[in-house]
Amino acid sequence: MEKIPRWKIWLSYLLELHVESAESDYNPYLYVSLRRGRYQLSTANAVYSYGDLYTNFARTFARWNWEQYPVDEVLILGLGLGSIPVILEQTHGQLCQITAVEIDEVVVDLAERYVLGELQNPQQMIVADAAIVVQQLPDESYDLLCVDIFDDDLVPEVFETITFLENVKALLRPGGVLLFNRLAANPKDEQLSKQFFEDTFLKVFPEGYCLDVGGNYMLVSNKEAVFES
Repeated sequence: MEKIPRWKIWLSYLLELHVESAESDYNPYLYVSLRRGRYQLSTANAVYSYGDLYTNFARTFARWNWEQYPVDEVLILGLGLGSIPVILEQTHGQLCQITAVEIDEVVVDLAERYVLGELQNPQQMIVADAAIVVQQLPDESYDLLCVDIFDDDLVPEVFETITFLENVKALLRPGGVLLFNRLAANPKDEQLSKQFFEDTFLKVFPEGYCLDVGGNYMLVSNKEAVFES
């Protein structure tokens, strides 16, 4: 677990501090920085992770119906630096088993060195293609499944198919919920995400809901899992 001097943490509330740059076969540009006391992972055109300030999931879980939809087993497709486990444990005090699938071993290494070592919840990391993994876990089931997969600022097409969504649905326990993070930062992103929601997502999850979390849409497989504003 990498340790940052306390003075740098204080300084990060005034300006963004570079921590580490890296590259991999999947991400030619990875940039770890310290902002407002949190580690942030960015690519050239997108923010992959930002601790408890990763607003798309932070705002979704702030409206979560924890009483009716408890979370014990969690599957995360697309790890980043581990914002989802951080929000679940440190913001909402959820005690759960985390399984994360991330295709990029460099991203996993960064997450383990900078963030995941601070968490208490048990974690299992799978370095593999999530589209393949969801076909190979037929005996597993989850209360919460989060899809947070981007190639820079695009969702790979394989994760926008009926087949992928049906494979994901098969991994949900009764009452289990899928959260699918989508970009909505500009009119084109909004149109593409709404089209995916209406033409594809609702065919597999007819009780689905499109939650606007500011710059992103969170597609929820069951609208009852989140409170409306």
